[in-house]
Amino acid sequence: MIRVVGLLLLVVMQVQAQLQKPVQFREESFDFGAVKESGGSVMHEFVFTNNSDRPVKIISANASCGCTTPSWSKDPVAPGKTGFIQASFNPKGRPGFFTKSVTVTTDYDATPIILQIKGQVNTGGTAPSVGFTFANGNWKLKNNVFNMGKVYRRDEVTTRDFVFINAGTKPVTFSGKVIGPAYIKVDIQPATVAPGAQGNIKVSYNGKLKDQYGFQSDNVELHTNDEVSPVKSFSVYATLEDYFPQLSKEEIAKAPQLKIAAGNVDFGRFKQNSTVMREVTVTNTGKKELSLRALQGNCTCIRAEADKKNLKAGETTSVKISFLPQERKGTQQKALTVYSNDPVNPVQRVTLTGYIE
Repeated sequence: MIRVVGLLLLVVMQVQAQLQKPVQFREESFDFGAVKESGGSVMHEFVFTNNSDRPVKIISANASCGCTTPSWSKDPVAPGKTGFIQASFNPKGRPGFFTKSVTVTTDYDATPIILQIKGQVNTGGTAPSVGFTFANGNWKLKNNVFNMGKVYRRDEVTTRDFVFINAGTKPVTFSGKVIGPAYIKVDIQPATVAPGAQGNIKVSYNGKLKDQYGFQSDNVELHTNDEVSPVKSFSVYATLEDYFPQLSKEEIAKAPQLKIAAGNVDFGRFKQNSTVMREVTVTNTGKKELSLRALQGNCTCIRAEADKKNLKAGETTSVKISFLPQERKGTQQKALTVYSNDPVNPVQRVTLTGYIE
């Protein structure tokens, strides 16, 4: 019996592996934005994961022109591990918009992978400042927060790039010192940005280390020699969800399935000094056990608790939702987000309405 179960698990793993790209890049295109012609080469690192069942080696990475120089992981990348392709672009003598490609070949199969870099080479003395409306000392950015978007709760970092301009009259150097949580890493290239030049802030977020669900807000401090604001504080936003590999129709038919009885819950009219509670029914209409992993309101005024967090196939439970007015008045529209191990619809929301007198 044990041997049969083991064989079945092996078959399932093989099917899942076939549904993924064997060499999966986090992104296959990167936009440098505005690049100063006299500022020297710019570089971006494309990170990939080996989703296959054997080590994969990069055989070659060929650029579409001599202005682009690639480098890559030389050693074989083990299954489940990551490697990289670095693409450097020299803007000297190439004003205007550019699009370049790097063709990557691996020893997994003969199918090439095409990576792309693009941007706008500026011939003036400074980088264009259009859209850079938020100031933090002498830095000007397109936003005053680092929004990471969706981040999966697995031991693989999500990386985003945030461009800034040194709007001051002196070079600004990043010391390398970052104060923030262990699951957030920050690097700045180049470390010293000349007046009018552009720099890139690379933020990496490890969702597994954060170990939370839904919208999260953290803070990081970047230490520089900026005379106006040497310590630069930024909020880092992320929305954390579980990662589910692509499944076959047969696997989906056997998976857990979350069904919420009501998509909207009306709390009616209630007074400011009272707490109102409503219940909503949830059912596992799937074939395997359903786990309610988190219940998250979109404000501190919403609290929720399930009678049972693990539901067998066909089982139903009740989720109690409480609304705490907290000095709010008038018409209210909030939301409760339910996170589960339903691989097709792991994130579902219930709209909450009411009127506080």
